[in-house]
Amino acid sequence: MLENIRLSFQGVWSHKMRSFLTMLGIIIGIASIIAIVSTIKGTNEQIKQNLVGSGNNTIEIKLMENNSEYIVYYGNDNIPSSKVPILNEELREQLVAMDEIADATFYLRRNYVDSAYYNTTSLESMQYRGIDQHYFDTCGYKTTTGRMFVPEDYTQFRKVAVVDKDVAASLFAGEDPLGKVIEISGEPFTIVGVVEKSTTFRPVINSMDDYKRYMTNQENTIYLPNSAWPIVFCYDEIPNAIVRATNTDSMSAAGSKATEAINNFIGVSAIPEGLLGNAGGNVDENAGSADGDAMAAGSGEGSTTDYRYKATDIMETAKNLQELSAATNQQLIWIASISLLVGGIGVMNIMLVSVTERTQEIGLKKAIGARKNRILGQFLTEAAVLTSLGGLLGIAAGIILAEVISKISATPVAISIPAIIFAVVFSVIIGIIFGLLPSVKAANLNPIDALRHE
Repeated sequence: MLENIRLSFQGVWSHKMRSFLTMLGIIIGIASIIAIVSTIKGTNEQIKQNLVGSGNNTIEIKLMENNSEYIVYYGNDNIPSSKVPILNEELREQLVAMDEIADATFYLRRNYVDSAYYNTTSLESMQYRGIDQHYFDTCGYKTTTGRMFVPEDYTQFRKVAVVDKDVAASLFAGEDPLGKVIEISGEPFTIVGVVEKSTTFRPVINSMDDYKRYMTNQENTIYLPNSAWPIVFCYDEIPNAIVRATNTDSMSAAGSKATEAINNFIGVSAIPEGLLGNAGGNVDENAGSADGDAMAAGSGEGSTTDYRYKATDIMETAKNLQELSAATNQQLIWIASISLLVGGIGVMNIMLVSVTERTQEIGLKKAIGARKNRILGQFLTEAAVLTSLGGLLGIAAGIILAEVISKISATPVAISIPAIIFAVVFSVIIGIIFGLLPSVKAANLNPIDALRHE
C-alpha cells in the first residue's frame, strides 16, 4: 500500500499541470460545499443569538386570554383574580427543582400607565414591573449604582424603586438618581438603585425584523417591589413568570415543563399540542381542577373566557428560521455537487489516459507475476490520491472563500469540522468510484497484448 501511495505521488508530480487540471473540478466542488455549509452554520448561529440574546437563557411565560396575551391597561381592574389562582412561592420552588431550570421569578407588568414624574420632568413610553426578590438574578441584572431590593423592602411595604440606566439617563438628566423621589400615580417612590443587564448584547441586524426584535427588547423600565404594587395599581393582579434554563439547548424543555406546571397549578389539566410558540389555543371546556371553573371567567350569561399560561418558545422560532434558511441553501449544495460529478468524470478520463500510456508497464508487471488485484490496487490508489489532494486543496479554498463571503456580505461564517471530514472522505470515495473502471481495465489487460502495445 505504501509503495502504491509513493508511486501515485510520483505520477502526480511528474504531470503537475495535468494533475491540477484534473483535480480542478474536485477543488471547486469541495470549496463550494465548505463555503456554503460554513455560511449556513454561521447564519444559524446568528439567528439563534439574535433571538436568544447574550446567553441569559430566559423564557417568558405569559397569561393568555383566549388566543391573546392578557394585558392589564391603566384603569382596567377587570382581571381574573377570582378565577385564576395567584402564583406563589411554593410553585416557584417546584419550578426551580426541575433539572432544566436554574431559577424562576414571578412579576407584574404595566405598559400603559401615567408618566413618572421627577420635579417637573416626566417620562413616557416606559413600563413598570412589580418584582419578587428573585427577578434580578433570574433575568441577569447587576447594579451600576445603589442597591437592589432587600427583604425589608418587601416585609415593610417600602415605597422604593429601582430604575434601569435608560430611565436614569432620561428622567434625571445627569443627576445622581440615588435618593431622588419620583411620583407614580400621585405616590412618592424613592430611587434606591440603578440596574443594567450583566452582559451587553448587540445583535447583528440584517433586516427590518431584526431591528424590530431588537427595539422590542430595549428596557426603559421602573421596578417596584411586588409588595408595594397595590399602592399604585390593583390588588391581586395575576403575575407572569420568567424561568432561566440551565443552558441554551434546554430552553424549549424548560419552557414546556414550566408552562405545564403553572397551568396544572391554576387548574388546566392538559396542554394542547402546539401550545408553545403559537398564538394560543382554546382550553377544553371540560378541563379543570377541584375548584370547578378555575379557568372560566364569564363576561356575561352564556359567555366564557379561557385563561392559560403560554411560554414563548424562542428556540422553536429559531429552529423554524434556521430550517427555512437551510432549505434554501440545500439547493445551492446540490448545485455545487454537480462540479464534483464533473471532477469525477475528469478523474476517470485521466486515469483511462494513464492506463493507455502505461500499457507496456502493466504488461511487464503481469509477465513477471503481478496479480490482477495488485494492478487494480495500484490504479485505485492513484485515483484516490489524486482526488484526496483535490479535496485538501478544496478545503483550503473553501475556508478562504467562506471568509471572503463573510467580509463582502457581512454574513457570519462558522467553519464546520464535520463538513471538512466529509469532504476528505467524499473525495476519496469519488476517486475510488471513478477510478474503478480504468483500474479494472488495467488489471484485465492481457500481458502479451500489453507488451506488444505501441
